[in-house]
Amino acid sequence: MSLRDVRHWVFDMDGTLTVAVHDFAAIREALGIPPEDDILTHLAALPDAESRAKHAWLLEHERDLAVASTAAVGAVELVRELAGRGHRLGILTRNARELAHITLQAIGIADCFHPDDVLGREDAAPKPEPDGLLKLSTAWQVPPQYMVMVGDYQMDLLAGRAAGTRTVLVNLPDNPWPDLADWHARDCGELRGLIQG
Repeated sequence: MSLRDVRHWVFDMDGTLTVAVHDFAAIREALGIPPEDDILTHLAALPDAESRAKHAWLLEHERDLAVASTAAVGAVELVRELAGRGHRLGILTRNARELAHITLQAIGIADCFHPDDVLGREDAAPKPEPDGLLKLSTAWQVPPQYMVMVGDYQMDLLAGRAAGTRTVLVNLPDNPWPDLADWHARDCGELRGLIQG
């Protein structure tokens, strides 16, 4: 199957459709999370009250970043072209759903995504788990192998592999995970070129 044949696209948000701005080391430091720990996994393991308080801090920190989001190179044009072709588009992010909607508004492509197709960390087990992709597969009534997961990091590709979707790595000059990515594009503009063929 060529990328030109794919009609169901799922995108990661931060660093994929937007310029990456999260300083994860600073977030870990502010929340008292060891440098080697995954932030969401660490927070989920905390006692309930502490977990809620730290999630609230994280949400507010990320809200400021979401409002100030800028689109990654070629992202708006790619998404608009796919939407214009009538393709189904989804978001699967480790961020909160509410902030994903704010981000899509900030970069001017919110109208390209049905609100129900934007899944945040409260809607599905975080990537690299395949849960969110499988939920979209069910909602869209399409087998995962006819979907593509687009992201900028290994977790996105692992989620796609686990769900059985095709995978695209973007926004890295090289592909450090050739066994996980079916396609690699230096940015979303180059990816748009691949679908135009």
